[in-house]
Amino acid sequence: MANRKSGSIAVPFLATIFIGLIVIGGIAAGLYKYLGFGKQEKPSEPIPRTSGMVTDADNHTVLLVLDVPEKNAPPTFVLMRSRPVKKELVFIGIPSNSIALVGDTQESIMNSYQSSGPAGAADFVEKVFDVEVDRYMKFDSAAFKKISDIFGGVTYAVNADIAGFKNDGSQQYLNSDQVEMFVTYMMFQGGEYERTLIATDVLKSMVNQADGKRIADSFDNNFNTIINMVESDVKSADYKEHKTAIKNMFENGSSIAVALSVDGTNAGDDFIPSSGFIANIKDQYFKEK
Repeated sequence: MANRKSGSIAVPFLATIFIGLIVIGGIAAGLYKYLGFGKQEKPSEPIPRTSGMVTDADNHTVLLVLDVPEKNAPPTFVLMRSRPVKKELVFIGIPSNSIALVGDTQESIMNSYQSSGPAGAADFVEKVFDVEVDRYMKFDSAAFKKISDIFGGVTYAVNADIAGFKNDGSQQYLNSDQVEMFVTYMMFQGGEYERTLIATDVLKSMVNQADGKRIADSFDNNFNTIINMVESDVKSADYKEHKTAIKNMFENGSSIAVALSVDGTNAGDDFIPSSGFIANIKDQYFKEK
């Protein structure tokens, strides 16, 4: 997916050809020039990627935001790192009360979001995590439920006193309404950090439990449906560029999703992400190897 700042992610290609010629004597040198072999040629154009080839160029990072104010819950922020070449989707939950020093200024993801929308939240993540966020997608209730329906809901162990749920830690199937109710529940003992962790893990489970081939086969129609329901800077060109790699990841991958929640410390009502955790996930998931 193209970088939000540069408009594209560069794909390196090496197409350099070395030619060695040994010319003996003045006549041979004259003939060499006469025949035009001494002229400088334009370097050949890079060979484009073969259609269907999956490379590191298909890796991309998207900030997902779920904002359902009618649930009286703060927005849910999840950074999605997609690595089709490894058939891996990494979901990193970022608590909505996260703060960090950026230069000499204390910033928060909520203030950034409230002042500049999902683009502002993406800028906060870029500064704090020192990674490039290529795109953002903001889901309201209808869009989130549609996504849940597309993946077929989720079976998850619920241990929360929510009406209509079994509060015993047992595995139970959650439809789209219940998924939304669960991930926006505000009474988890661990507060916002636990809510973010659970929301991210539910998303991971939803992806891993879905029929990957069914998701891949219906990807075109579902993309067109969802992109018209969300606030996003994702373009149809982004999808066309990477859809082969994304479909391949879903169709041929196994348990492709990984869920992480940012490690850190609570400071009153605020959460301070750990710089050590950030460095580790950058090295593990954001460096092309």
